[in-house]
Amino acid sequence: MIQIFKDVKIDWLANRRWFIAVSILLMLAGLGSAIMRQWNHSRHPGSPQAFNLGVDFKGGTVMTVKFRQRPAAETIHAAIVEQGVRDAIVQPVTDKPDEVLIKLPLEGPQADTKAEGGAQVDVGQVKVRKALSKFGAEASEKADLNSDLNAAYKIVGTEAVGPVAGQQLRNKAIAVTLAALVGILLYIAFRFEWTYGAAAVIAVFHDVLVTLGFFSIFQWEISLTVIAALLTLVGFSVNDTIVVFDRIRENRRLHRRDSLYKVTNDSINQTLSRTVITSGLVFLSVLAMVLFGGEVLFGFSVALLIGISFGTYSSVAIASPIMVWWEQRLEAASRPLAVPPKSAGTPSGNSRTNEDAVKSRTTESGMRKQSRGAGRA
Repeated sequence: MIQIFKDVKIDWLANRRWFIAVSILLMLAGLGSAIMRQWNHSRHPGSPQAFNLGVDFKGGTVMTVKFRQRPAAETIHAAIVEQGVRDAIVQPVTDKPDEVLIKLPLEGPQADTKAEGGAQVDVGQVKVRKALSKFGAEASEKADLNSDLNAAYKIVGTEAVGPVAGQQLRNKAIAVTLAALVGILLYIAFRFEWTYGAAAVIAVFHDVLVTLGFFSIFQWEISLTVIAALLTLVGFSVNDTIVVFDRIRENRRLHRRDSLYKVTNDSINQTLSRTVITSGLVFLSVLAMVLFGGEVLFGFSVALLIGISFGTYSSVAIASPIMVWWEQRLEAASRPLAVPPKSAGTPSGNSRTNEDAVKSRTTESGMRKQSRGAGRA
């Protein structure tokens, strides 16, 4: 394996209190932002909530649009933003390259004069139709896009996502994340020890909470792609932690006389090159997605960027110190209690034992002298 750092001797555990203090401050900042925003929203319903939930979680409309020549997702999104719909999500359909899904929040009903009887349609849909008219004419409902050569696009379908369905998706996302953490805990407890598993899960909780804190502070939108990024982050962070824990387990077998403190520091230093290479390459890839991926991939990519950065940090600064602290506590609890010394004037069994030990050592010393004297004779 390529070694970027050789003979590294950094005492990581010596700075564990500073590391944990920084993590606590970041989590408290995110928690404070979420509580204050939610409290303000309860008093002023029009203000932002704790998290800026997307259409997938708070309900809205999903429009399926088929283009003759599909523009870039960023171009479609920019046209929709020009109409005043800033929370819309444009998602290309992977198996149909000429179609896109446009997700937009509900903005209230409006009478559609083109429909019979002035049917009520969502304001967002009207704005999306105006935005799409920038790319050409819309095909009629009865006509096919291939048959109408003058049309540039056709709205294939429109589906409404209610708040109840959004709440179910939100609950399922939370349940999936918790189930992943429980599975990780059981796996690491089986492969290593339960203290290792608990430390790894605490570190993963730290990574997810810090990432969500950034989303609350900056009010970035949370969609299903962000949940996918968080689950990806969970796996990446645990993988990095397991590499360090595996080296700790090997070194504890090879260096039985060394303390757990020293073994942990040595293990982190020995795997530092691997950590920097792996996390650094992933970081550069995700950074490119943040800079050049546009609005469509921003939530997914920024969640991965923050998560990978703090996931690498937590493997060294959170998981390992917690594991060492826990192991030391268990070792201290398993030691037998020391017998307090008795007063000098009180006879006890311990004093007799000490006297017997002194006599035994004196007798053995005398026998060794006699044997040496006999040998000289």
